[in-house]
Amino acid sequence: MNRFTCWNPSVGPDAGTLCKDGLLWYRDIGKHAFGDFSMAVVQANQVLEDQCQIETGRFGTFVGIYDGHGGPDAARYVCDYLFRNFQAINAQSQELSTEETIQMAFLQTEEGFTALVSQMWRNLPDLATTGTCCLVGMIFQENLFVASLGDSRLVLGTRDGNNGRVNAIQLSTEHNANIEAIRQELADLHPHDPDIVVDKNGAWRVKGIIQVTRSIGDVYLKDAQFNRAPIKQKFRLPEPMNMPILSANPTILSHHLQPNDSFLIFASDGLWEYLSNERAVDIVHSNPHAGSAKRLVKAALHEAARRREAQPHQRQNLNRKDSAKKLVKTVLQGKRKVQYEELHKLGKEVRREFHDDISVIVLFLNHDRILRGAAANQAVLSVRSALDH
Repeated sequence: MNRFTCWNPSVGPDAGTLCKDGLLWYRDIGKHAFGDFSMAVVQANQVLEDQCQIETGRFGTFVGIYDGHGGPDAARYVCDYLFRNFQAINAQSQELSTEETIQMAFLQTEEGFTALVSQMWRNLPDLATTGTCCLVGMIFQENLFVASLGDSRLVLGTRDGNNGRVNAIQLSTEHNANIEAIRQELADLHPHDPDIVVDKNGAWRVKGIIQVTRSIGDVYLKDAQFNRAPIKQKFRLPEPMNMPILSANPTILSHHLQPNDSFLIFASDGLWEYLSNERAVDIVHSNPHAGSAKRLVKAALHEAARRREAQPHQRQNLNRKDSAKKLVKTVLQGKRKVQYEELHKLGKEVRREFHDDISVIVLFLNHDRILRGAAANQAVLSVRSALDH
């Protein structure tokens, strides 16, 4: 039985139609307060760990991408409560800036999830080892506010007035131990711990366990009372934890939207592992709005297949499963339209090696609507992308 659920029927006449193709869910086109949107999610894990949402109303447009790890629970909780907390704080504190409101909403959501872990500790101790990256975009008046924890990414597609091209500009900050500056940040915070980051199988990990350095959840690396039995041994630290190792404090940036700003691509790191910022922007710019998110997901899966086929040891692993070999060849050779129903045929261990869960929301920007602002009678839109499977 699921402990939480993020799925509820979409609210609003502009949500678009939810479609399903095997492990791929998508809404090809819908409308938010300031233009069109496109949304897609593809599942790799046995239980989908990603969640995402779009909310529109008189406040403007709110977008969230929640890339869970260690299980789906933290991402589902954040999907249910982060925007709700933002609304409540915004309603109660008219004098706060949008940045302060977002900061408080993140803190309140972290505190709520930690309280839940404490409440469920005796019956569900593994809840302490689940967490989620968070990427939030909030369009208010002519400003975009971006808040991030972890390594999901927001990329802006903006037209170059000189040559008409659309350039890719990354607007989010990533918190991943594979980034040298992030490792240095951790080293400065923990000067007496030489093992604060460890190179494990070619990837830097915090305490040899996790790559992201900021998240909601992962309370076993934030509060010593949850870093003990009965959580699994692999999550327990060999030495006392005197201060939090991970943080839930988001990096918040603002961007004043310009007439040349065309669209925003919000996506979990499963997309960016296979597509560069420039490639993703080119795919969106070169095609119709409808189906943009699905197009990005499929391009990432095609690239994942190409890379696996190009590596002999990876190909050998996949060839142990005839269905996996068939899928890879179908993708690479383009013999027919790929049916993502075929992903069901891959064993979960093969599928997860092939790619991660991927969530994508493409938000198109109509500058005339942005200048007018959200109308007093703006229709409410509430879309959650991911079903519980």
